[in-house]
Amino acid sequence: MTAAGIDVGKASLDLALDGHPGVARFTNDRTGIVKLIKRLRAVATTRIVVEATGGYEEPLLEACCDVGLWIARVNPRQARAFASATGELAKTDDIDARMLALMARLFADRLRPYVAPPPWQRQLGDWLRRRGQVIVALQAHKQQAAMAPPPVRKLAARTVVALARELAAIEKTVKTMINEHGTPALRSSKGLGPVFQATVLALLPELGHLDRRQIAKLTGVAPMNRDSGQGQGKRRIRGGRAPVRVALYMATLSAVRWDPMMKAHYQQLRARGKLGKVALVACMRKLLGIINARRRDELRSEGLALA
Repeated sequence: MTAAGIDVGKASLDLALDGHPGVARFTNDRTGIVKLIKRLRAVATTRIVVEATGGYEEPLLEACCDVGLWIARVNPRQARAFASATGELAKTDDIDARMLALMARLFADRLRPYVAPPPWQRQLGDWLRRRGQVIVALQAHKQQAAMAPPPVRKLAARTVVALARELAAIEKTVKTMINEHGTPALRSSKGLGPVFQATVLALLPELGHLDRRQIAKLTGVAPMNRDSGQGQGKRRIRGGRAPVRVALYMATLSAVRWDPMMKAHYQQLRARGKLGKVALVACMRKLLGIINARRRDELRSEGLALA
């Protein structure tokens, strides 16, 4: 088995083949990706690992999927921890590529291969990303306008109006896509608004394909043990997909107020002495489990469930 690791940058792709000396560099554009794939196919590569790099890796991932190459995307923190565990403390593009190739050889069976999302899902993610950028800019301009002198305030007000208009257009497009691609499972509880639905549709395609423990871990709401010997540390949530977790948090805040079942569960936890934040995280986990189960049932009825 020939394993490969690719360190992805904004302008370049560094390819390391396990068992082969040296690292080859390709440009991170259409031409460079075509050349890289030809190289991978020439050596009969069977496993490829890349780091998540803020979206710069997505054209490579999709190109590999198009030609049937097995490729997995890993969290940069996990890749760095693996390199440190091997004793490699330095960090360069070449070192990162070689460490990813070694990871591909040793742990390919434990990695989930990348599956290219449908075009609408990618578009929805882009709209959500832009929505977040506009909201941050809108808040900043409102704050600046409040403290600015009148001439500057007038200019800032124009920018605020333009941003508010753009935000309205974005939310209209997002709602249209939700109506087209959403499912009853995502509207099954009070508190599951358009932002939550859009976030799950775009960023959590595994919903319904994993069990409740796996989906909780993937989202970052599963408590992790910190035990050693006779000592038992506090369990804490960590990792996961932050945008999904934030959307789930906001949805749960609404659900424990307006959904009778979630409200009763939250009050029961508080009555047992759980801290407010601990009880809320437990409700996040429960709400996610309910939605996951309902989505799983939908997929089974459609003959699409994977698990």
